[in-house]
This record gives sequence, structure tokens and C-alpha cells, in this order.
Amino acid sequence: MMLRRMLAAQQLSHVFPLGSRINERGRVEVGGCDTMELAREFGTPCFVVAPDDIRARARAFREAFAAQTDDFEVIFASKAFPCTAVYRLLWEEGIGCDVAGPGELAMALAAGVDPARIHVHGNAKTRAELAAAIDAGVGDVIVDNHRDLDLLEQLVPAGRRQPVFLRIAPGVSPETHPAISTGGPNTKFGFDLAHAPAAIERARASRAVELRGLHFHIGSQILDLAPFRTALEALTALGDFREYNLGGGLGVAYGEHDRPPSIEDYVAAKLDAVAEIVGPGRRVLDEPGRALVANACVTLYEVQSVKRNVDTYVAVDGGMSDNLRPMLYGARYEAQVADRIGGGTRCHLVGKHCESGDILVRDADLADPHPGDVLVVPVTGAYGHAMANTYNGALRPPVVFASGGDARLVVRRETCDDLLVRDA
Repeated sequence: MMLRRMLAAQQLSHVFPLGSRINERGRVEVGGCDTMELAREFGTPCFVVAPDDIRARARAFREAFAAQTDDFEVIFASKAFPCTAVYRLLWEEGIGCDVAGPGELAMALAAGVDPARIHVHGNAKTRAELAAAIDAGVGDVIVDNHRDLDLLEQLVPAGRRQPVFLRIAPGVSPETHPAISTGGPNTKFGFDLAHAPAAIERARASRAVELRGLHFHIGSQILDLAPFRTALEALTALGDFREYNLGGGLGVAYGEHDRPPSIEDYVAAKLDAVAEIVGPGRRVLDEPGRALVANACVTLYEVQSVKRNVDTYVAVDGGMSDNLRPMLYGARYEAQVADRIGGGTRCHLVGKHCESGDILVRDADLADPHPGDVLVVPVTGAYGHAMANTYNGALRPPVVFASGGDARLVVRRETCDDLLVRDA
């Protein structure tokens, strides 16, 4: 309910963080902070996060589940934004996390997340990663393959049993980009329906693991809720289980005209499917990632050049080093000049890297861009910081939390010394 009220009061497009507005100086304001002032203080590129937005979405997920069941857990799919401050913020809201690598586990523990609320993912977990997870006392391991079971049986101390879920590929391909569709019949993730029964039998017989239930995750940026029901129906052939982890996948709005399902509709669709297909009395786990953090963040850039060839190219001081999604998936974003909202100049917003494909927004519409302008690109909270890299020796951007007119640095900008520190 709070989330809907905040959206209704939004002055800028709903793709911007909740509470964003155009201030009295005609500038984009996020978390009560003038984005041009943020650019001056923290430099560009810069990830600016409105933590109040993340809190509102976390509460909306918890409230939507609590309205229909007492037996649930909401888990942050932390690959979307693996940042200690984000883990801590969501943990304060009662949201645990899943991790898919040693760094994610380390950050979650550093943030104070209860290890029992940490869930371990991955299709190629190493011995060292599983050993660290077991030593930390994680809540469960999502078993992707028989090698996971081999390692768990070698690593779990005698007399203990590690809780696990088996990840199942239900053979369902939702309408999304192929690179983020993960539940189809020929995917690298999980056991397909033909091989799942043997894995279930092995897990039940193992002295090292306790099979708690089944897991599926059919993909990301899903805007049609029907495939979730189809996926759950496919799992019924594998038997009856007390717990079901339904993965995540809820899509978000990247453009002003996008209208994804609401959190409430997403949760209701999943819980209704569980009640109708597998019956009452089940514990339900869900793993939103993008839907918790994407719209909470904007990236600030400074325009470096405006070039008119056949098309007009507006080049900024970042690019594929801080947002790989347009290059990987053809993802679409919008952009605004921080102090001139609107359009008028059709152009390609491009990065600074030595790749012709380094295009952040193709056919952007900006208001008369010039070198020195600060640009604001919204909806960069999911997979921007997560995929940031050092191509061309780029220094990865800082992460700044902005709330109530105050801004604080939660991840500093990388330095050239950082790039040299691992040299042997």
C-alpha cells in the first residue's frame, strides 16, 4: 500500500526511484539530493541509490506474502546488487539472501545477515565455496547437479545433515531474453524432469543432506505471470514436498511506458498456484532480485563530447564498464539531462570504450546535450554495480545512498592503486 502511495506521488516518470522529483532549480532530485550536486561531490560515473525505495519494495513483498500465508520467506537474489550496504539494508527489513559466489557470501556475512537465512546457488560450485558455506552455517544449498551432492557428502561433518533444495528445470521458457531464460528444456541450470527423480532418490538416501524441497527459477525480467503456474504444474510429477522455492523473475519498468505486474499480483499468482496445484500447508520461498533494487538506482554521467556523423553521438565518461546490459541483452534505457528534462535531440548515448557496441541508449532523446552536462540514467540498480568492470582500465564507480536530502558513500570509487594491488 505504501509503495502505491509513493508511486502515485511521484513527480518524474515511475522508472525513477520513489520520491524523485524536479526541484525548484529545475534539476532531477533523488533521495532529496540534487543530482548535479551529487555529481560534483562524488564524481561521475556514479551509482546513486535511494534506500527508501528499496525498503518500500521489500516491505511490499513481505506484506503481499503475509496477506496470504504465515509460512514464507522472501530472499534477495543478491547477484542483482551485491553490495554490503544493500545486504545490510535488506536484512534490516527481514529479507535474507541467496549467494552464488564466495564474494557474495563474504559480503552477506559482513553485513550481518544471519547465516541461517543465506541460501547458496550456482551451477559449478567449487569444493572451497561449499566448504566455506558449510563452515558459515548457511541455511540451505540449492543443489544443481550430482557433483554438488558428491561434494556435500565429502564435506558435511559426520553427524550433521546440510539442508538442501534440488533445482529443477521444469521445461518452461517464459517470454524474456534467451540469455536470462533459465528454466527451459535445454538449460545449464538444474536437473531436467527426466533426471530429477534419480537425484531426488539419491538426496533422500544421503547421510549428508536433508532434502527440504524443490526449487525452480525460470528466468528474469518476466512480465507474464502465467509461466510460473505452468512450471509448478510440471513439478507435481516429481512427488509431494513440504517446501517450494519458486525462484524470482518479476520484471520491472525500464521505460516510461512499461507497466510490469505489481508485486501484489506477482505474489498472488504464485501463492494461488501453490494452493491450487500442490495444496495447502506448504512453506513458500521466493527470490526477487531485480524487482527489489532496479528502480532504486540511477547512474550519473558527464557528457564528454557531442559528435555529428551520420547520426549524433553523445559520449559520456562511462559505458560498458558500468552497464553491460545493453551490450549483453540489447536492454533499453532512458536518459535525461539533469537540469533540462525533456527531449529534442535524437542521438545515441555512447560510452568511452574501444568498442563500436559500447552504446548505452540507442536513439535517446535528450534536451540539447553539451559537453559538461550531467546525465541521469534510471533503473540501473540491477546488474550495473554487479557487472561493473575495468575494461580499458576504467575505475569502477562509487555507490552513494541518498535519503532525506543527505548522501553518504557506501562503496568508494576504485583507484589506479586498486588496479595495481594484485600485481605480483
